[in-house]
Amino acid sequence: MEQIESFLAMGGYGLYVWPAYGLTAAIMVAFLISTLRSLRSRKRALKALEADAPQRHRRTTA
Repeated sequence: MEQIESFLAMGGYGLYVWPAYGLTAAIMVAFLISTLRSLRSRKRALKALEADAPQRHRRTTA
């Protein structure tokens, strides 16, 4: 148990290190959520644009 407390204390710098890790993790999760929401929104917009656009014949490459 003492080893865990020593690790978490990080030589007296634990009060600075652990909040920094926490803040970094929170920011990375926020960026991930923001990116996924933006991706979903852009996919919906693209789908709407493709539905409104006239149909074109596409060349198929074999």
